[in-house]
Amino acid sequence: MHIVISDDHQDCIRNLGCFDKLKNHTVEIFNNTVSGVDALADRFKDAEAIVLIRERTVITRELLDRLPKLKVISQTGKIASHVDLQACKDKGIMVMDGRGSGAATAELNMLLILAALRRFVEEVNRLKGGQWQGYLGSQLSGKVLGVYGYGRIGKQVCEIGKAFGAKPLVWGRATSIEKAQQAGFETAASKEEFFSNSDIVCLQLRLNDQTRGIVKASDLAMMKSTALLVNASRAELIEDGALEAALKQGRPGYAAVDTYESEPVLGADHPLLHLSNCLCTPHIGFVEKDNYEAYFGSAFDNINSYAAGSPQNCVN
Repeated sequence: MHIVISDDHQDCIRNLGCFDKLKNHTVEIFNNTVSGVDALADRFKDAEAIVLIRERTVITRELLDRLPKLKVISQTGKIASHVDLQACKDKGIMVMDGRGSGAATAELNMLLILAALRRFVEEVNRLKGGQWQGYLGSQLSGKVLGVYGYGRIGKQVCEIGKAFGAKPLVWGRATSIEKAQQAGFETAASKEEFFSNSDIVCLQLRLNDQTRGIVKASDLAMMKSTALLVNASRAELIEDGALEAALKQGRPGYAAVDTYESEPVLGADHPLLHLSNCLCTPHIGFVEKDNYEAYFGSAFDNINSYAAGSPQNCVN
């Protein structure tokens, strides 16, 4: 099959061990991101199969109308709203999702929390600039670690946070609250209590029509002036422009983010990158070698299973 993989920003996929699984196929890899139907249609014009790297590329019905050769889409990780599943079904295009542990993303959340609390990056830069200690950071132990969403990654963040001596506090849908309570974690009585009582708010929600903009400016305004907000899930979970405004107003006092509304962010072209009370990383939560081997290995297995006539992990 002719397989096209887009958005390999680090040019690393061909160096993964699992890439050998595609040795019997023709593989075309692009290292940049393009947008717009015309550009995407040109990129995928010869594709019989597309491997999607998370939600970096949006697949619409209009785009699919321009891709008559396409037979299968294999996703790294779970399919979200970036793929029009009904359009794929209507056109006979099979969509399959991949598997991963989420451990890398949970670890990145903890790294952001610890680095923000101890002003780690600022201290490193001070030392490189010829200075000595400049900030009095704070520890995670003893703090209320608010986790919004108790799914696979949210569960891991609660467990790791507890190991550091934090006090996890969970909020989310009724099913999330029930699962957290069954696991022995404290849950908030309301959204207001969650945001006002948490020393750290860590967003662990999937982006969909129900969660888009679920965190409002009014929620952020309830946070402590000493609180930290961490978002390594999706930028669109927060109401447009609300986090920038909240940080300027001092509630919360600090933020650490790994995701942005439009990616990649080049030329430092995002307002959060210019705030002294925001630690920003370039969406590296799931970008880790072991995780990539698992995600892409699963996505490549999906394509081989389709080629062999026994498709697996189908979602449409």
